[in-house]
Amino acid sequence: MVDPVTAQLEQRGRVLAVDVLRGITVALMILVNDPGDWAHVYWPLDHAAWNGWTLTDLIFPTFLFLAGCAIVFSTETRLVRGQSRGALAKHVMSRSAMLLLLGWFLAAMPRFHLTRMRFYGVLPRIALCALIVGLLCLYIRRMRTLVILIVALLAGYWILMRFVPVPGFGMPVRDIPLLDPDKNLAAWIDRWVHFGRLYERTRDPEGLLSTLPAVATTLLGVCTGRWIRSDASSWRKVLGMLAAGVILLAGGLLWGHWFPINKKLWTSSYVLLTAGWALLALAPLYWLLDVQRVQDRLRSVGALVWPWLVFGSNAIAAFVISEAIVKLAFFFQIADEDGDRHSLWVLAYETIFARNGSTNWTSHGFALAFVCLCFIPLWLLWRKRIFVRL
Repeated sequence: MVDPVTAQLEQRGRVLAVDVLRGITVALMILVNDPGDWAHVYWPLDHAAWNGWTLTDLIFPTFLFLAGCAIVFSTETRLVRGQSRGALAKHVMSRSAMLLLLGWFLAAMPRFHLTRMRFYGVLPRIALCALIVGLLCLYIRRMRTLVILIVALLAGYWILMRFVPVPGFGMPVRDIPLLDPDKNLAAWIDRWVHFGRLYERTRDPEGLLSTLPAVATTLLGVCTGRWIRSDASSWRKVLGMLAAGVILLAGGLLWGHWFPINKKLWTSSYVLLTAGWALLALAPLYWLLDVQRVQDRLRSVGALVWPWLVFGSNAIAAFVISEAIVKLAFFFQIADEDGDRHSLWVLAYETIFARNGSTNWTSHGFALAFVCLCFIPLWLLWRKRIFVRL
C-alpha cells in the first residue's frame, strides 16, 4: 500500500530515488558536521586535510548534483502546467535570494556581528548554483549544449588554476606549488573579494572562484534529471547512469594525477569523481524505487526507505534546523559548581555520552543522536504534509 504522503510527492513529479538519496545525503551532512568532540572523529567522517578525498568529501557535491536533478523535475512540471519561462525565471531568482538571505541569517546568529560573520558557506553556494543553473535550465534545452558548458567550466577552471599567475606569488608549478593552500588563485580571490571572515582565515572552501566548478556539478545533475525524464526505456536509463558514473569516476581519478582531487578548491577532477559516485548511488535506487517499486511490495523495504524520504523531502529545512540547534546550543551556557561556564552542547555531550571520557565511539554516538533529534521536526512536517521549498 502506497503511503499517502509519498503518493502526493509522486503526483508532483518527484522521483523517489532522488528524494531518498538526498535524504541520506543531508543526514550524513548533519552527522559529519556535528560530532560530540572534534578531537575524536573517525577519519572517513572528516574532510581530507587538502588533496585527496574521504566519504565526507562526497556529501556536499552529491547534494548539489541532486539539486540539479530536482531543478529539472520542478521546471518541467511547472512548464507543463502552463507557467511561462519569464515567471519561472522570477521564481528561480526569488527562491535563490531567500536561500542566500537564510544562509546569511544562520551565519550571523545568534550575536549578529556582521563584521565577524562568514558570507560564504553551504547555503550561499547552493543559492548561487541554484540561481545560475535554474536560469540556464530554463533557456538551454539541448543536452549537447549543457555538456559543452560543463566541459568549458571544468577546463576553464583548470586553466585558471594552472596557468594564471597569482599576484604576489608567481606562476603555478614554476614559482609556487600547484594548488598551494594559501598561494593559489582561488585563495587569493577569497582574500581580495570578501566581507566578514573567511572559514579558514586565508581561504574559504565555498569561495567565489570555486563556485564555477560547483555549477558544473549541478549541471551534471541537470543532465541526469533530463535523462531520467527522457523517453528511453527504464533499462537504458539505469545502464546509462551506471556507465556514465564509471566513466566520470575513472575520469576524475585519471585527471587527479595532473589536477589533484581537492574538495576545498572543488577541483575539476573532484567534480568528475563525486558526480560519478552520485550516479552509481542513484542508478540502483532509481531501479528499485521508481521502476520496480519494491517498497510497495515489501513492507521492510518501505520502512527502510521512509526515514530517508522524510529527510529528503525537506532537505533544506533539515540542514537549517540542524544549524540553528547547534548555534543556540553553543550560545547558551550554564555555570557548574566551580563557576566555570559550559555550553549546552558541551554539557549534553559530557554528561550523557562522555561521562567516562571522550572517544571516537562517544563522539560518533552523540552525532547519531543529534541526527535523530533533527528527524523529529521533519517527521512532524511530513505528517502535516508540509514541504518547505526555499
